[in-house]
Amino acid sequence: MVLKFFRMLWLWRASIVITTLTFALPAGAHPVPFSYLDFQLQPGSIEVGLTVHIYDLAHDLQVSPMERLLEPAYIRERESAIRALFSPRLELTVDGRSQAPQWLQSEILEERQSVRFHLRYSTASAPGVIAVSTTMFPYDSNHQTFVNVYENDTLTSQVILDRNHTRTEYFAGTRQGVAAVVRKFVPAGIHHILIGPDHLLFLVGLLLLGGSIRRLAMIVTSFTIAHSITLSLAALNIVTPPARLIEPAIALSIVYVGADNLLAGGGRDVRAWIAFAFGFIHGFGFANVLREMELPGRALGWSLFSFNFGVEIGQLLVVVAVASAFAALRSRSEWARRQLVYAGSIVVIAAGTFWFVQRVFFPGGIS
Repeated sequence: MVLKFFRMLWLWRASIVITTLTFALPAGAHPVPFSYLDFQLQPGSIEVGLTVHIYDLAHDLQVSPMERLLEPAYIRERESAIRALFSPRLELTVDGRSQAPQWLQSEILEERQSVRFHLRYSTASAPGVIAVSTTMFPYDSNHQTFVNVYENDTLTSQVILDRNHTRTEYFAGTRQGVAAVVRKFVPAGIHHILIGPDHLLFLVGLLLLGGSIRRLAMIVTSFTIAHSITLSLAALNIVTPPARLIEPAIALSIVYVGADNLLAGGGRDVRAWIAFAFGFIHGFGFANVLREMELPGRALGWSLFSFNFGVEIGQLLVVVAVASAFAALRSRSEWARRQLVYAGSIVVIAAGTFWFVQRVFFPGGIS
C-alpha cells in the first residue's frame, strides 16, 4: 500500500512537470530578442548593417513558417514590405538633418537564423553628430537593439537601445564632432544653472553682503574651482556619491550661507572659503545632470569643458544682474542695506530648510 502511494505521488509530480514544460514552451519560444545596428563611418557616407532575427521579422510580416525568410528569393519578393516596415522605425539624423537611406543588398545568415540588410546614408561632408532613434520591434517589450559605431574600422561606441531608451547620439572624432559637442554642452550648462533654483539661491546668499568687485570675483572663482573638480570626478565615475546624500547636503549649504550672513559681525569675510567648501558638493549635483546626458566617450574632455563653461556663463549672468541690483539697493541707505541682508537671508534659510526636509523625508515629492 505504501509503495503504491509513493508510485502514485511520483506519477502525479511527473505529470505536473511535463504539463508545466509543455505550456512553458510557447512563452520561451522567442530565441533571441535582439537586433543589431552596425554603423561604419566612411568619407561621404555612413554604411549601416541591420541584422534582425527571422522570428521578429516573421512576426511583423506575418510570415509562416518563419524559415521562409532564409530563402533569398522570398526576401527579394518581400523587399518592399520589409522597407515599409523598417523605414519609420529607424531614424537617422546627421548634424540635425534627417537622412534617407539607400537600401542595398540583403544577406542571409542561416547559422544565426537572421537576415542582415545593408543600407547607405550619403553625407556631403564629415559628420559631427549622428543621432539614431529606433524602436525596432515594438510588439516585444523586451527587445533590445545593439548599436555599434566604427570609425576607420575601429569600434568606437557601443550602446543598447530598448523601449525605455530609444535614442542615442554619437559625436565623431573630427573637428565637426568637437564643434557639435561644444554646441550641445555649452547651452546645456547655461540652461542648468539658470533653472537650478538651489544653485542660484546659494550664489544669491553669497552676494547679499556685497563687497568690492575683487571680493565678489574671489567668491565666484572659489565656487567655480571647487565644483569643477567634483563635476569632473563624478562625470568620469571616479567619485560618485549617491544623490540621496548630495541633494540634502546642497540644501544645507544654502541654510548655512543664510545663517552666516545673519551672524556675521563685521569680522573677517570668509565667504570665498564657504563657496570653495560647498562648491565641492554642488559639483556633484551638476554631475548628476551631466551623466543623464550620455557623455560622448570620444570627446569626454570637450564635453566636460563645454558644460562647465556653460555653467560659468550662467553664473556670470546671475552674478552681474544680482550684484548690480543689490548694490543699487544698498546705495540708498544703511537701513536699506541691513534690511536687504536680513530679509534676504531669512528667505535663503527658509528655502534651504524646505528643500532639506523635502529631499530627506519626501524624496518622491509631496503629494
